[in-house]
Amino acid sequence: MFDRLESVEERFLKLEEELGKPEILANQKEYQKLARERSEIAPVVEAYRNLKTLRQQIQDNQDLLDVETDPEMRELIRSDLNQLRSQVEESETALKVMMLPRDPNDEKNVILEIRAGTGGDEAALFVSDLFRMYSRYAELRRWKVEILDAHQTGIGGYKEIIAAVNGKGAFSRMKYERGVHRVQRVPVTESQGRIHTSAVTVAVLPEAEEVDVYIDPNDLRVDVFRSSGPGGQSVNTTDSAVRITHVPSGLVVICQDEKSQHKNKAKALKVLRARLLDQMQMEQESKIAQERKSQVGTGDRSERIRTYNFPQNRVSDHRINLTLYKLDTVLEGNLDEIIDPLITHFQTEALKGSQD
Repeated sequence: MFDRLESVEERFLKLEEELGKPEILANQKEYQKLARERSEIAPVVEAYRNLKTLRQQIQDNQDLLDVETDPEMRELIRSDLNQLRSQVEESETALKVMMLPRDPNDEKNVILEIRAGTGGDEAALFVSDLFRMYSRYAELRRWKVEILDAHQTGIGGYKEIIAAVNGKGAFSRMKYERGVHRVQRVPVTESQGRIHTSAVTVAVLPEAEEVDVYIDPNDLRVDVFRSSGPGGQSVNTTDSAVRITHVPSGLVVICQDEKSQHKNKAKALKVLRARLLDQMQMEQESKIAQERKSQVGTGDRSERIRTYNFPQNRVSDHRINLTLYKLDTVLEGNLDEIIDPLITHFQTEALKGSQD
């Protein structure tokens, strides 16, 4: 690892030198490219330099301890050494995490798909609750949310809702939300006060640029039809809804949220690109099982990553055995108390794997 860190520091110094050259300063595109690379490795270099400083301080204190004869001074030096060694251990662990291979999708925007699973109207209502939770989380992180398509029920829920979440590092944090989310609560329609269990599936796909996925227009079948969902008169009386079928993969995307056929087609292509990229990456990782199901499961109650229990104001993430009795604040978008431990857990797992 330390040889790699030396190479990173050498590259950092080279970049600083390059960024000062007149010909680079005059070439805005090249300057931005090099500056971006410098900013990406700067935290690693800073952490490495801090580690080297700590190690030098340990060596200096060890040299002092070898010549010091006063008992009190020797005890002070030993105390300092213990603290420094602890800091070195923490710094080395942090650097190992920083040097893990990066997910190339981490900085991408997100295509978020939430669908009602088992539970009927109650599941559809919880789709609405989860979408509001993610929208509030995005707002807190200053990300933007744009609804791409939605199929509402008559009581304020959604059979499904698809949205784009745009912002720095959106996928790096949202990717931990994919899976089956289970809700336990008393439905508003329940006269006996019984708790019902429903399930909702969440898919989180990295948004694909045209350069990531090439779609041959000849592979597409595009159908237009009249929107069937709730909306203004012009939405329901013109052929503005768009269905795009990608013939080679069989993927179908429908968008009918906009009054404009052109806008619906653009949104549908955005979702299709994200699904195709996800499919390609799943195949590359040899996860041949249907890529949609491997991410979101079947929507059955028994498959879940998280449970939201309303009577107990409890939210439990089953992957890391985390339970918080603050469901109300989580549903207001305060997800970092769940996502941060998930990131730590999966980084730790990745470290174990890299050491095997």
